[in-house]
This record gives sequence, structure tokens and C-alpha cells, in this order.
Amino acid sequence: MASHSEQIANKAGEITGQAQMKKDEILDQASNASQTAQDKASNASQTAQDKASNAYQTAQDKATNASQTAQDKASNASQTAQDKTSSAVQSAKDSASETKGQTTTFLQQTGDQVKNMAHGAAEAVKNTLGMSTDNTSNPNTTSSTTTTTTTNNPSHPSQ
Repeated sequence: MASHSEQIANKAGEITGQAQMKKDEILDQASNASQTAQDKASNASQTAQDKASNAYQTAQDKATNASQTAQDKASNASQTAQDKTSSAVQSAKDSASETKGQTTTFLQQTGDQVKNMAHGAAEAVKNTLGMSTDNTSNPNTTSSTTTTTTTNNPSHPSQ
């Protein structure tokens, strides 16, 4: 039989082996826990980075959209102002053209009236002086015939 010291040595070897296994098991658990913690930290970091990137992209998209909307509104306002100005200019041109036509017609009529009045006055003067060549040329003139009556006065022998 094995001696007592051999039994103690065997028992010590056995306990040492069990301790070694327990140590390896604890180290494996610690390593696994460390790896899990590292993975969780890495995932949390990646998630935070993704969220930050998404937030940045969303903010950038909103800023771009706001800028484009402002640009569109400014362009529309500019076009509206340009259209209104163009319309006002065209209206002013049309009004000026119409007024010019009316003025031209008025001045033409006024000139014709003045000409007719001058002609009538000239005819009246000619008729008065007996220089009229045509009494029917102007229906606006009136002709008058003057009759002179001469009487013989006996105190004044013929003249």
C-alpha cells in the first residue's frame, strides 16, 4: 500500500490539479466577462457614434432643406416682383399710348376747328368788303346783300 506521504502527495497533486482547473475556469470566466464588457462598450460606442452621425445628417438635411426653401421663396418673391413690375410698365406704356392717341385726336380736332373758324372769319371779312369770290364755298358763312338807295336832293344838283 501506498504510504501515507504518498497519499498526501497524491492528495496534494489532486488538490493542486483541482485548484489549477478552478483557476483556469475563473480566468476563462473573467476573460469572457472582460470580452463581454468590451463588446458591450464597443457596441455602445458604435451605437452612440451612429446616433451622433444620424443626428448630424438629419441636422444637415434640415439645414439644406431650409436653405432650399428660403432660396425658393426668395426666387418666387423676385419673380413675382419682376412680373408685377413688368405688368406695371406695360400698363404705363398702354396708358401713355392711349393718352397720346387721345391727345393727338384732340389736337387734330382743335386745329381743324381753329382752321374752320379762321376761314369763316376770312370769308366774313371778304363778304363785308365785297371781295368774296364764292358765296357757296363755305356753308358756315352767311352772305348778306347790302342795298344802297340814292335819292336826288334838289338843292344839290346831280352829283
